[in-house]
Amino acid sequence: MHSSVKTDFDIVIVGGGMIGVSMALAISSLNLRIAVIEKVRREHQSQPSFDDRSTALSRSSQSMFTALGVWDQIHDASMPIKSIHVSDQGRFGFSHITAEEQEVEALGYVVINRVLGDVLLGNAKKKSNIHFFCPAEITSVESQEDYCNVKFKSQDSKNSISSQLLIAADGANSDIRDFLGIGMKQINYDQVAIIGNLLTEKPIASRAFERFLESGSIALLPINKGRAAFIWIIPTKDAENLMSAPENIFLSAIQEVFGLRLGIFSSLGERVSYPLALTEAQRLYSRRSVIIGNAANSLHPVAAQGFNLGLRDVATLADCIYKETLKNKTDLGNSNLLFEYSEWRQHDHKKLKFFTDGLVRLFGSQRKSVRILRNAGMMYFDLIPGFRKLFIKHTMGLTGRLPSLSRGIAFK
Repeated sequence: MHSSVKTDFDIVIVGGGMIGVSMALAISSLNLRIAVIEKVRREHQSQPSFDDRSTALSRSSQSMFTALGVWDQIHDASMPIKSIHVSDQGRFGFSHITAEEQEVEALGYVVINRVLGDVLLGNAKKKSNIHFFCPAEITSVESQEDYCNVKFKSQDSKNSISSQLLIAADGANSDIRDFLGIGMKQINYDQVAIIGNLLTEKPIASRAFERFLESGSIALLPINKGRAAFIWIIPTKDAENLMSAPENIFLSAIQEVFGLRLGIFSSLGERVSYPLALTEAQRLYSRRSVIIGNAANSLHPVAAQGFNLGLRDVATLADCIYKETLKNKTDLGNSNLLFEYSEWRQHDHKKLKFFTDGLVRLFGSQRKSVRILRNAGMMYFDLIPGFRKLFIKHTMGLTGRLPSLSRGIAFK
């Protein structure tokens, strides 16, 4: 199928955060005209994608960035995770996973979003075929038979651009998803994530910790300058008091739930918080449009899988687009391509949603039978090698049918 209409761009990506910019980079070598539309300036305080939060990158994400030629820059600014310690507060049993056991140099890497954003944006802006419209706010989307038209408010004189394919990468509260009439299902966890960083008395080195609590969890990850990033999941009712608490009170509270494994906590950095929900788009595409990243699925951060899942969306869609360019076809928004992407991603999406939601419910339950299962599960996790290996492969993003970029294979 060939598009008979001449468009301003081949592909328009709405959302200039880490997933949107990664999408642009992933297809930048395919001789396509790419536009990225972003509402908030990179340096603005309200820019959610490039703040001081940290992201844990899985093996498949590392492979993708290697294929795109940007991994060395990311690696230099990241900290490796060489072991993960998982425990359940006040209960018997824990699990300890090491990179050595898995025969890899690291189970993953932790990088500050702001630093990762600098690398991705810096490389994208060097590409002559990627054009940025920022700040620009979408006002309407029209999906026609042969093209898609996007209207937006911007400082630029032109307020309307057309493309063969529209990619929505504008986050969990996606405007584009709404414009396209794609509904979503949502589960509100009645929890809030408090995110920040602190200094540990004993070096965290290259270790990550996940501790499940009576009503949430806490994770500590290694970041640069010897500091540790934390993600503390708490009930919504407790969030306001903890966010406004003085530094010494907050540090005492987080110390109480984590314990003294890393010694005394000090030197608290800035805190940010956001409510937690599982959101799931009812479908992944509409006419000449497709959704990726948090616009498609927004997961609970308990297993730190959301961003990595989004990057596999990017790699898969890039694979589909690459195959279309190899056929010398000029219609990148055809229904076959969109259907292939959607079918390819279904299993990975369902698997991760089941996994993260299951963890939240398993470790959040007060039922005695479930508590017994938790204790047994934590013990048997270490005792059953086959299950353990499969679990780690899932968390490293190495199961199922992987696209080329997720296997570290660049497009030629």
